[in-house]
Amino acid sequence: MGNITGFKEYPRTAPPKAAPTERVAHYQEFIGLYPEPELHKQSARCMNCGVPFCHSGCPLGNIIPEFNEAVYRQDWREAYDILSSTNNFPEFTGRICPAPCESACVLSIHSAPVAIEEIEKHIIEIAFQKGYVQPTAPVLKTGKQVAVVGSGPAGLAVAAQLAEAGHTVTVFERDPHPGGLLRYGVPDFKLEKWVIERRIKLLEEAGVTFRCNVEIGRDLSADELRQAFDAVVLAAGASAPRELNLPGRELKGIHYAMEYLTQQNRRVSDTPVDSEHILADGLDVVVIGSGDTGSDCVGTANRQQAKSVAQFAMMHQPGEERPAHTPWPLYPTVFRTSSSHEEGCQRYWGVNTKAYLGDENGDVRALLVSDVTWETDDMGRRIRFEEVPGSDREIPCQLVLLALGFTGPANAGLLGQLGVELDERGNVHAPETTYHTNLPGIFVAGDMRRGQSLVVWAISEGREAARQIDMYLMGKTSLPSKNAVGMFG
Repeated sequence: MGNITGFKEYPRTAPPKAAPTERVAHYQEFIGLYPEPELHKQSARCMNCGVPFCHSGCPLGNIIPEFNEAVYRQDWREAYDILSSTNNFPEFTGRICPAPCESACVLSIHSAPVAIEEIEKHIIEIAFQKGYVQPTAPVLKTGKQVAVVGSGPAGLAVAAQLAEAGHTVTVFERDPHPGGLLRYGVPDFKLEKWVIERRIKLLEEAGVTFRCNVEIGRDLSADELRQAFDAVVLAAGASAPRELNLPGRELKGIHYAMEYLTQQNRRVSDTPVDSEHILADGLDVVVIGSGDTGSDCVGTANRQQAKSVAQFAMMHQPGEERPAHTPWPLYPTVFRTSSSHEEGCQRYWGVNTKAYLGDENGDVRALLVSDVTWETDDMGRRIRFEEVPGSDREIPCQLVLLALGFTGPANAGLLGQLGVELDERGNVHAPETTYHTNLPGIFVAGDMRRGQSLVVWAISEGREAARQIDMYLMGKTSLPSKNAVGMFG
């Protein structure tokens, strides 16, 4: 590495960001960029470790030490070439990935890890500024037609890779604009939508066609799709929300998190909201679920000027140190505070929701909850919980947002018409070695295959599926495998 003692000389620092009181007044991104000298220092923290476990922590197999070295030398072209060789969309992962690569950083064993995610973001933004990011598609086409159903990160990655291989790709999206949950689920204050538009324009220039407002299984049958294309890729995600069906569920004011987030994203982009408006203005809001989606609801409710915002987690508050059941280099179960929590949120841990309570108008007015204790095993993993006797109480609220994750694919019409085999969890079944379903020419990638997961896994699945599709269509492939560029373990 350029500075083999940099990890001793420089502490990890975060880029500048707007104060909570300032940023809750708008929906724009609020995290800035490092000044050039600080970016140089942060890249210098990458150690000359014998085995870079960050490679295995990243599902894409990003070649992290090498691009850090290029950043240290300010060779932006090389840094971009290295990063883009494994990651189609660093501008997405550099903003919204939880960075499992940093948990696997050798430096994180005894110190703060290298700021890998931020360095990724800086590389791609500098590459755009310098004009390095250009559409990539060969002049000669293969003559093969591929349909991609879904335009989230998995679908976009499939499309990008197959276009680069010379195939003609059409992406079908049921929403008005491409991007999937990147556009309609992730709030603008984490990912502004011009970032997606910039990438979509490049894909279109590379020959990818986007057909929006088309739902396969309704507007176009599965049979018509199969007849028109040489291969079909299912990449429509796993957007069926997990329910919390308790007494009082019929009350007004109880909504799935994604309904709420999608509406606000539509408002920010001046897209009409075609259902009853869900707004937190002046209300006591409770978010049930402690993951990233719940955190996004917290940030959105604060921007809508909620009277109060609370978030429930059934588990107890994690500690600051790695527990035994998530040792390095695994992604640890530790206490985390998101930027949305910084903006204002009462967090409740070890709370079980028992019922929704309503008023005389049929609106939710409170939640009946109780405290719970957890029994754990020798590794600290939770086994079972018990309610604390006498801990029942009411938490006032007029808006409840269910952020409990997703149970599987939501496009029942498409899957039913195709007749693809499902696994025991309701996802489309296909082996990771081929991404090929039980039907000839029908492939699947992303959350639709593996279940709810991270954006970085979606991109990884899209890239690997594209490689298998290219092999299916042509009998060989020049598309790279992550195993060939640094992924191991």
